[in-house]
Amino acid sequence: MIHSIIKNRSIRLFIVLGGFFITNALLAEIMGSKLFSLEKTFGLDPFNFHILGNSFSFNLTAGVLLWPVVFIMTDIINEYYGPKGVRFLSFFTIVLIVYAFLMFSGAIGLYPADFWAKNYYKGVPDSNLAFAGIFGQSQSIIIASLIAFLLGQLLDVYIFHKIKESTGEKGIWLRATGSTLVSQFIDSFVVLFIAFYIAPRLSARIQPWSFGQVMTICIGNYLYKFIVAIVLTPVIYLIHGWIEKYLGHETAKQMKLAAMQSTK
Repeated sequence: MIHSIIKNRSIRLFIVLGGFFITNALLAEIMGSKLFSLEKTFGLDPFNFHILGNSFSFNLTAGVLLWPVVFIMTDIINEYYGPKGVRFLSFFTIVLIVYAFLMFSGAIGLYPADFWAKNYYKGVPDSNLAFAGIFGQSQSIIIASLIAFLLGQLLDVYIFHKIKESTGEKGIWLRATGSTLVSQFIDSFVVLFIAFYIAPRLSARIQPWSFGQVMTICIGNYLYKFIVAIVLTPVIYLIHGWIEKYLGHETAKQMKLAAMQSTK
């Protein structure tokens, strides 16, 4: 029974795509604790754009390196397995991310070994504090990120199939890139507004950002995601081509037809 399931190419493909989807989403959440300068990474001076009267440079979370991959996987899975496949993976991913951060919190609460806590890693005077800083992200950021992720996923699925209903099999770039651009717009604004504008005003411990600051960072982050989504468009065609060969054109056609019918 198990052997026959694994031999089924459509099932095996779903496992591979789903595993890659979940892994990238979880890694993006963990990596999000690091902020980096995009310009300095490439040896450039910060651009210092002026947006709504505020200065903006591309200081981004490391998570932005992987979120575009997650949304590409969303569109690929949507194409062959429909909204139900994407929703299942989205909700399952959220459960696993929450589970992971609960485990991180438990690990942070463990009393550190004396020899490990101080100067165990070269140049790191307090290993336990560093561990807590990396894996113990603010709850408001985690909650905001999960809400934004879920809204973005559901919106991506909806727009993807609305475009496909109008264009048919043509215009892969339009439904994939178009749905990603809209969903990333929502994702970018929701996560920052909840984490840095709304949540801090509900807690006296955190200094809230001004509306202008949040809008500046939102627009700047979305500009980056917009550019990346356009640049990665050829990747979508490469993955589609590989899947068509792997499944066979007839099987792929039937799966895409079933995926479209599942939306009705």
